[in-house]
Parts: sequence; structure tokens; C-alpha cells
Amino acid sequence: MLDKIKIVKIDYTYCNYLRKFDSRVVYNAGLKELRPFVGILFTVKDNEYFAPLSSPKEKHKSLKNSMDIVKIRDGKYGIVNLNNMIPVRKENYINFDLNNLPQDELQRKRILLLRTQSKWLNKNREQIYDKASRLYMNYKNSRLPKRLIERCCNFPILEEKCQEYNELNKSKVTP
Repeated sequence: MLDKIKIVKIDYTYCNYLRKFDSRVVYNAGLKELRPFVGILFTVKDNEYFAPLSSPKEKHKSLKNSMDIVKIRDGKYGIVNLNNMIPVRKENYINFDLNNLPQDELQRKRILLLRTQSKWLNKNREQIYDKASRLYMNYKNSRLPKRLIERCCNFPILEEKCQEYNELNKSKVTP
């Protein structure tokens, strides 16, 4: 049985660190409280990976299905950018609370959208896991078209830098 896909908020300082080694790591200033940097969390080949969610845009409906993009309900509810997935450890993210509905209307709409996305993603998680695993393995084995490789984060380097980042930060914590 596949693990449930979770909606998480990624630590922007971690993303900033990874971006030093791969410019394709998605940018997040960390100051967007109304639009936190959220995505899905799942496992690929024994590594936890975070893939950014994109809010719905009209262009998502006309995008072709491809190995690196998951269209949520044909793009109506946004997409998941598998090409921008990054390895993470539990220290690099927090679970996004979808149970509390804030008073602020904009935040409330965002939570409701995330709930809808989460429900669809978990209903289709087998397809998502398969797609993410195929993209990952084809990238590592140099079996992707050049244009797709150019859109993808460098998964092996980022796995190395994920470990490095977390070891560095672990040593900074005093008991």
C-alpha cells in the first residue's frame, strides 16, 4: 500500500541552500504568508521528495500530459511540477494544516483549494507515485529527452546536498 500523499510547507532557507547547486529549485521568499510554499510529499526510491503545487491557471487546462507534470483534474485544480521535485528530510518541512479554516477569505479559499487538491491527489496517488518514480529513474539513467532534462532538478546532486544541509544544521543544534 502506498503512503498517503501529504500537503507540506517547505522551509525556504533549505530551498535557498539547494538553489546554490541547482537553479531549477523553485524560489520562495519565505515572506508570502498568504501563499505559503506548499507541495506534496511522497517517497521515491527510499527518499522523501517534495514536489511543488501550482494554483490553477487557465494555461494548465491546455497543457499536454507529460512525464514531469501531473494535471489535477485535467488542470482545473492546478498541477504538480514533478520536474521541480526536491529531496527532503522531516527537518525541512512542516505538515500543512488543512483542518482549520481561517477567517480571512483569501486564506480560506486557499485551504479549500488545498483540500480539493489533496483529495484528488490521494485518490490518484498510484499514478503519481509511478510517474514520479519513472521520471526519477529515467533522469538518473540518462534516458530522458534533452528538453526534459533541462526542466528537471538534478536529483542526485540535490540528494547529496540534502544530506549535507541536514548534517550541517544538526551540528549547529545544541542539546
